[in-house]
Amino acid sequence: MKKIGFIDYYLDEWHANNYPEFIKVQGNGEFEVAYAWAKIDSPLPGGMTSKEWSEKYGITVLESLDELLKKSDYIVVLSPDNPEMHEELCSLALKAKKNTYIDKTFAPDKKTAVRIFEMAQSYGTKCYSSSALFYADEYADIKTDGLSVINSSGPGTYEMYSIHQIEPIVKLMGTGKKMRIMSVGTKDYPAMILEYEDGRQARFSNFPDGAPFRMNFGYLDGKTASTEVESDFFAHCIKNMLQFFETGEIPVPHENTVEVIAIREAGLKAMETPFEWVEV
Repeated sequence: MKKIGFIDYYLDEWHANNYPEFIKVQGNGEFEVAYAWAKIDSPLPGGMTSKEWSEKYGITVLESLDELLKKSDYIVVLSPDNPEMHEELCSLALKAKKNTYIDKTFAPDKKTAVRIFEMAQSYGTKCYSSSALFYADEYADIKTDGLSVINSSGPGTYEMYSIHQIEPIVKLMGTGKKMRIMSVGTKDYPAMILEYEDGRQARFSNFPDGAPFRMNFGYLDGKTASTEVESDFFAHCIKNMLQFFETGEIPVPHENTVEVIAIREAGLKAMETPFEWVEV
């Protein structure tokens, strides 16, 4: 049995609560989340302590992070709702030189994202990060040649959920040497226009109380396409994570991840000056 260790800011959150079962299913019983460590107990009203979480999910919570790093074959850095904690948690986790998955949102800003990858390189540790939406089946068959415009929408707040639209946009349209972004939404319903140097655009908006992940595509030849995500993208995300653990082959380029974080960061700045371009 291959043992995975969870490192989290606090454990009673959706990913820590659900990933163990996902891993059990996608790993065909060959992987298990055996250990966990968290910096604090849940600060949320009604949240479980680490001890209570351990008792509910049957996963050993260790007091020593060093012990977790020694006992685990692979590492998952969680803290999905607190990306500002990733640099600190990774500074501890990456020194183990074990294949490491770092949950979304990878970093609060581009500079931090770059520092985390540089840290991993200095230790010789293989790692990557990704939104689970990167693996949605619906994006696999989208033609990218001649793709000129993407119009995307999805659920949640910009701060927490924009990553799930930006990641597929970068996957489909690629990274750019020069990009700019403009906030064109409202406080309650944020919306962005992302423009590449060659004039291609991606427009994306968030509906906090819920909306499907949906994209419309426009091409230079005038043709269009559309898709709505209904596939089990979390299953694919976990499957790719386990493949990475075994092979060490990084499925999402670091360049993409840094670009995604840079776009998200620039979008937050753009909200402060609506209808004005902000360089990414």
